[in-house]
Amino acid sequence: MAKQRDKVRMTEAEIERFFAEVKSLNVATLGKDGAPHLTTLWFALHDGNILFETYGTSQKIVNLRRDPRIAVLSEAGEAYAELRGVSITGRAEIVDASPRKEDLMAVIVRRNAPHIAPDAFDAHVEKMCRKRVVVVVHPDKSFSWDHRKLADNGPLA
Repeated sequence: MAKQRDKVRMTEAEIERFFAEVKSLNVATLGKDGAPHLTTLWFALHDGNILFETYGTSQKIVNLRRDPRIAVLSEAGEAYAELRGVSITGRAEIVDASPRKEDLMAVIVRRNAPHIAPDAFDAHVEKMCRKRVVVVVHPDKSFSWDHRKLADNGPLA
């Protein structure tokens, strides 16, 4: 008999579809004293990794320069039977040099700001790159769940 954890685990294709549907990502880094620093931001997927951008002087970047360990989580659902999510732990790579930073920033902007006119896109990416960096999350471990896969969601459903 399969464990419930095995029943709700998402396939790689399901994880990719899930990330395409959600907008926000919770990001945890480690502060100087070892306490978690938790923020929420928008992200993009690229070559199997999660990307996000932030100011180069932000607390999360200060933390990641000291210790590149990172945890990220995205979740969806209101009722127990709808709960879905992906949690990843890994290592953060800070990309702060051209031209790679611009290329990755364009991926993030394309996903999260599709309303930007094509003739203004490059200028917008260039402006974002002035004070911001891109973080690439290289996963070590991941855990996913999709309670919609359960036939009987129990008394909390």
